[in-house]
Amino acid sequence: MDKQQTILILDFGSQYTQLIARRIREARVYSQIERHDFPIENIKEINPKGIVLSGGPASIYDEDALKVSGEIFELGIPILGICYGMQVMASKFGGRVEPARNREYGRAALQIKGYSELLKNVRNNTTVWMSHGDLITAPPEGFEINAFTDETPVAAMTNKSRKFYGVQFHPEVKHSKEGKKILENFLFDVCKCEPSWTSENFIEKSIDEIRSKVKDGNVILALSGGVDSSVAAALLQKAIGDKLFCIHVDNGLMRKGESEKVVRMFKENFHLNVKFVDASDLFLTRLKSVTDPEKKRKIIGTAFIEIFEHEAKKIPNVEFLVQGTLYPDVIESAPVKGQSVTIKTHHNVGGLPERMNLKLIEPFRELFKDEVRKIGKKLGLPEEFIKRHPFPGPGLAVRIVGEITPERLDVLREADEIMVDEIKKAGIYDEIWQAFSVLLPIKSVGVMGDYRTYENVLALRAIVSSDGMTADWYRFDHELLAKISNKIIRSVKGINRVVYDVSSKPPATIEWE
Repeated sequence: MDKQQTILILDFGSQYTQLIARRIREARVYSQIERHDFPIENIKEINPKGIVLSGGPASIYDEDALKVSGEIFELGIPILGICYGMQVMASKFGGRVEPARNREYGRAALQIKGYSELLKNVRNNTTVWMSHGDLITAPPEGFEINAFTDETPVAAMTNKSRKFYGVQFHPEVKHSKEGKKILENFLFDVCKCEPSWTSENFIEKSIDEIRSKVKDGNVILALSGGVDSSVAAALLQKAIGDKLFCIHVDNGLMRKGESEKVVRMFKENFHLNVKFVDASDLFLTRLKSVTDPEKKRKIIGTAFIEIFEHEAKKIPNVEFLVQGTLYPDVIESAPVKGQSVTIKTHHNVGGLPERMNLKLIEPFRELFKDEVRKIGKKLGLPEEFIKRHPFPGPGLAVRIVGEITPERLDVLREADEIMVDEIKKAGIYDEIWQAFSVLLPIKSVGVMGDYRTYENVLALRAIVSSDGMTADWYRFDHELLAKISNKIIRSVKGINRVVYDVSSKPPATIEWE
């Protein structure tokens, strides 16, 4: 395969960095994210068609402000600075960056001035999304101002001869109405990229990398039955065939009947080598009396790895463990690239023992959920599988707020099955990114027949999203919501009140824990 064209994104810790990568890939150009201090030798080896400097939460004047090697500006490669990345560029070349009198956050009207390849065919007064505390009050020598807003005198700037561009706003977010056009101008008019990156290319490249890494070793894969692990299994089987050994662990935290369905389907329909391990007693024993969500996640992650290492000893020459980690898991879990704030630990990327006897393969670590779905479709997985709602690695443990007990798990399983079943019957399952129930650690007074009850409160959660990074609550038909609530209260002993979660992400996360 020919060496693919790459846009390199140097990350300064913005929560939007992965959206830059996403938008570039949507334009069928491969993008790769690395830390802001990625070595210049590595950049030369990649030989990107263009470089993007991301935004970030810091000020350019902070004592420990993140910087970039000045050598990248001598490579003759087009560079686009976004927000903080633009300020890094301006500061490097002698521009003036100052604290804004009024921090600009939200929508702004972009006033275009003169001509820039970056803003070609962009309408004057187009809406852009701002999020900054500092701003450029005077561009560096050799740069011209291409746009401004009421609060920002330099909203876009260009050094045409060197192909350096900067924007103070975020073209990668959907609130910037013509952000897609601006990024495509950079990709195709400035960097001269070809729109040639596809799912097929990703599959081909991944297979080559997996084969090169695994060589003669064997691989075990944590097969939960969700989209990520299922697509990973299909990809690994294509890459290494019978060197792949799948292990499905019933941790006692699965949905009703799920473990049996997963194992049966993969064995019968995909002829994968799947071993079923019932470890429910182990997990529930370790989780007894634990209420802190981070502790739950780490206990579950540690137990998973222990089980895989134990099972690996029964298989000759096992060196690798595959996980279906996605980028939203990574960016929420730790400041892996740049300085993003930790939101919560995901079991795929947190809670691992300091010493692991297996090396990780994470083929989807830089992908979004919808990209993994497309790859799954190309690999021949059935639609019903590819369109499954995400299910968290820690399972129902993060959908029971407070202590986990077998009795509370049974209550939640019954309620959750009713909710999902009614959504499917209504024909709206595919409209929703994720729908589930959460058992709350409170009880409420109710009345059933002539009797007073004092039982559990259940929260319903349904959201719409394109990538899991941001989400909004789903607007149910009220009659359907009432039907779900009534059926749960009538059918599930132990619940007498149902509420609906109407928070978006941010500020809330999708899961409650």
